[in-house]
Amino acid sequence: MGLHRFKPLPSGRMGILWTLATIRDAALVEFGCMGHMFYSNVTLKRAGVHDACKLYSTHIDETDIVFGGTSRLNHTIANVVKSDHPQVIFLLPSSIPEVIGMDISALCKELQPEYPDVRLLPFGYGGFNITQHRGVQEALLLLVKTLPVDGERTPQPTFNIIGSCADLFRFQADANEILRIMEGAFSMKPLCVMTSDTSVEQIQRMGNAHINLVIRCEGIPAAEHLKRRFDIPYILRRPYGIEGTVRWLEEIAQISGLAVNQAFLKAEREIVWSRLAPVMPSFRHIVRSHPDEAVLSLGGHADVVGGILSFGCGELSLSKGTCWCDCPHMGGEDIPYFSEDEWIRAVQAHKKGYLMASGEVLKWAGRNTEMQISNPDIKWRLHPYEPPFMGFRGAVHLANLWINEDIED
Repeated sequence: MGLHRFKPLPSGRMGILWTLATIRDAALVEFGCMGHMFYSNVTLKRAGVHDACKLYSTHIDETDIVFGGTSRLNHTIANVVKSDHPQVIFLLPSSIPEVIGMDISALCKELQPEYPDVRLLPFGYGGFNITQHRGVQEALLLLVKTLPVDGERTPQPTFNIIGSCADLFRFQADANEILRIMEGAFSMKPLCVMTSDTSVEQIQRMGNAHINLVIRCEGIPAAEHLKRRFDIPYILRRPYGIEGTVRWLEEIAQISGLAVNQAFLKAEREIVWSRLAPVMPSFRHIVRSHPDEAVLSLGGHADVVGGILSFGCGELSLSKGTCWCDCPHMGGEDIPYFSEDEWIRAVQAHKKGYLMASGEVLKWAGRNTEMQISNPDIKWRLHPYEPPFMGFRGAVHLANLWINEDIED
């Protein structure tokens, strides 16, 4: 691992951990050093993850490493089953067992007959050879490959959200906005919000839904698997802005065959525009008379950056500034991946306009940390009730941030 001035790109192990840690009625046992899980637990609590998956670490020492001993893992699983009675135990290797080649999958097959009422589910990618985003993708895919059971479609139309995970900033608020909009537009209830607000049982019932809403590209393989096995169609989009959210709803209506509640849609549009009406002249003045101050620069997850950009530039006529994503495998021509050195130069060059990035970046640059749209975070998030970025309410929130940024400047 090279030297970094700031937090490096997290490993696949962290992506898996952040994906699994929010699942209720489950336990996660890491076969690795004690400190790993302790600090990860603190990070999850700072992000607002509480009362979900039970997290454990076995601790390993030199003898375990040299002789390949797994007795600590066996003992930990037995204690977890006895004390917590989870429906599923996720097994996660840390970097040392991964590097020395301990076969966690084979160990689970050996131990599974001892625990007929508990599913032992091993995960890989404990090393540093894959990124956080690939870890999220693999975790989502393995969950839908192993846990959903066969069943009938629900009598009333239902949906799953795929890709709402704790590694995304404001993940709970954005998921809640989707739930609110789906209820108002289609009277649809969720079966599973995977994984930010779900349980083992809800994942098992995912095959009974009528449509899957994929809100990050890492969820595509999981959605494709559910489509093949259960014939569930899916849509990949994060709804941002007013017209962006309307187009998202129209696409859902086309795929599902349901009609959008036009009264709800009309009311939401009227509410949003009534909130934005007082500041729209100010936005138009900035765009027309101070174009250098109407530049929108963004850094974070590629889907988040692209979505916010579409609202700011497509609906409010802001100009696109320097935009980058935080994963080397997601970079493209419009939103490239920036290494630490590259985003440092981009932030230093951004003199005027709106800069939205991680809390770490904004604090280092001396910019307004209320403009945060991605992690690493610098604050505690004790509750899930902050305003979202997605949906109709997210449009008001973003416009509110931008207009107040102009006032403060």
